[in-house]
Amino acid sequence: PRTEYRARHILVQTEEFANRLMARLKKGEKFEQVAKESLDSSKERGGDLGWFSPQTMVKPFADAVMGLKKGETTAKPVQTQYGWHIIRLD
Repeated sequence: PRTEYRARHILVQTEEFANRLMARLKKGEKFEQVAKESLDSSKERGGDLGWFSPQTMVKPFADAVMGLKKGETTAKPVQTQYGWHIIRLD
């Protein structure tokens, strides 16, 4: 059986900006609120990507998601060809 994941993400152009957003999350700001800064259209849904299988995502993103436990956010931004992602596994 194929494993599916439900995650949220924030996509930005630079690692520096991603790190600033991560700092806001660490201070307790809600992920859904910070996600409004995202370049991705999912920002309108608090970064929610819905359910997906890792095969449908680029490898660095899929690897990061598979390494998270439910409720966890990536410890540092993940770089893909699209930019820098902050990912939370729901």
